[in-house]
Amino acid sequence: MKHKSARSQRKTVAFRPPQPERLSRHSQKHAGTDAPKASKSHARAVAARLAAEVERLAAELQASRAHITELEARVDVDPLTETLNRRGFERELKRSLAYVKRYGVSAALIYLDLDEFKPVNDRHGHAAGDAVLKAIASALTRHVRASDVVARIGGDEFVVLLWNVSGAAAAAKAAAFEAAVYATPVRWGASTLVVGASAGVAFMGPLDTPAEVLARADAAMYARKAERRDCHSGAARSDEPGIHSHDRRKSARTGVMDSG
Repeated sequence: MKHKSARSQRKTVAFRPPQPERLSRHSQKHAGTDAPKASKSHARAVAARLAAEVERLAAELQASRAHITELEARVDVDPLTETLNRRGFERELKRSLAYVKRYGVSAALIYLDLDEFKPVNDRHGHAAGDAVLKAIASALTRHVRASDVVARIGGDEFVVLLWNVSGAAAAAKAAAFEAAVYATPVRWGASTLVVGASAGVAFMGPLDTPAEVLARADAAMYARKAERRDCHSGAARSDEPGIHSHDRRKSARTGVMDSG
């Protein structure tokens, strides 16, 4: 009997490549829908994050704009008295003159310079002077309408822009401002600080420039200051606006009334 060779006795196994794992019917049914669902969920999450970021940036932009607006406004304000400073007032005066030219309304500028303010600083210091300036700014603001404008344009110089006033009314208002300044004593330690004021009036015309109006009001103020100085050096009338007869000499000389 013939013996088969060892090679022929071995079973021949054909090579079969590995087959992928078969999916169940349920898996086959849903395999095509899981990926789109995951993609949509991710897209919604990304969109929500972007919307939140846009909202945050918009809020920051709004806050920045508000801050810039506030800073721009503060540039025109005197930090001591909280009235307009010279820069802010010159801008307001320019707009006012354009309004006068266009609509023909009446407006007057009153220029006030404090009398004997320097002795307050020299004797009591600049902090005392600052207290006086703040008190006077508050007094002037209380004596104007909402449409009028008060500004501090120099160390002890104030201006007031009045709308819709006649010549007589503007002159009366200037006298009232002088009286208001003198009637605003400031208590400082053991002293009561009192200063006077000289007020000059200039009306605004349609052809005026801001510089011309200020120059006329300034000249009127110096004329008034000379008039008050002459009154103080001689026998001043007891009904002079803003000056009380029993305190006139002391106020004109030092600007300070010490409590005794």
